[in-house]
Amino acid sequence: MSFTRAQWAPLRANTPLLLGEDELEKLRGVNEPMPVHEVAEIFLPLSRLVNLHVTAARRLLQVTDTFLMRPSLSPPFILGVAGSVAVGKSTIARVMRALLARWPEHPRVELVTTDGFLLPNAELEARGLMRRKGFPESYDVGRLLRFLADVKSGQETVQAPVYSHLTYDVVRDETVTVHRPDILIVEGINVLQGPEATRDGDGVGRPRVVVSDFFDFSIYVDADEDALERWYVNRFLTFRDTAFRDPESYFHRYSQLSQPEAIDTARGIWREINLVNLQQNIVGTRERATVILRKDAHHAVEEVRLRRTDPTPPVELR
Repeated sequence: MSFTRAQWAPLRANTPLLLGEDELEKLRGVNEPMPVHEVAEIFLPLSRLVNLHVTAARRLLQVTDTFLMRPSLSPPFILGVAGSVAVGKSTIARVMRALLARWPEHPRVELVTTDGFLLPNAELEARGLMRRKGFPESYDVGRLLRFLADVKSGQETVQAPVYSHLTYDVVRDETVTVHRPDILIVEGINVLQGPEATRDGDGVGRPRVVVSDFFDFSIYVDADEDALERWYVNRFLTFRDTAFRDPESYFHRYSQLSQPEAIDTARGIWREINLVNLQQNIVGTRERATVILRKDAHHAVEEVRLRRTDPTPPVELR
């Protein structure tokens, strides 16, 4: 089902906007506008929808627990956020976390990005994968799946690895602790990858568990490739004048580029790496999302698509 902004905004019903401009400013990413009216018209209705899903999931689990005559203990609700590099999914994940934490039914909302589950640079170098960083094969998928399984099983505390965007690498021996949240948001470019058959020694294909198997709800942030390239280049130029100037930055060498050189470099990285990953691995997962947020050229969501499975129509017997 497809909704324009005008059709989607009233679905917030009477949900109040409790997120102020000061807090919103801290949630915005680099060159990613997120005005208050965008939150009110797009993300407040979306937070209401997720809240309804959380409530329904808990009720369904209670039914099963009642049948099994055992105490009911709801596992964390897991929300996935996917999309291309530079599409603004990190900002959206942070905004959704702030909005969902204000619902009294689930005050504890945690956010984890899959960057921490990338293989360390040394291992990527050894495998010849540095220029495929962010592609599915560059992640420690087994560790990510174990993390999600532990969270979903209701463990009190679970550790997630930490990633540094300054050094462009996983931080060795450093973790962040997730304390049994009501909702866990998992954000990353490839989190909606579908199951693929793996063949054992007997030649039989068997389904493989994937990250999205643990999701109760998922969001895909979508935009045209031309817009994505422009946003990526603009972000690169901003970093050239800010973060890249830090001598500790992995990309410090780029801080010395002239404006034309920086634009050419950013376009090259986008077209040779990020665009290839988008076309080969990311955009194909879009239709698996519960909700698709379609952005216009100015980062504003212009369309919301909601996937709904209707009951099977009656079959006419002849």
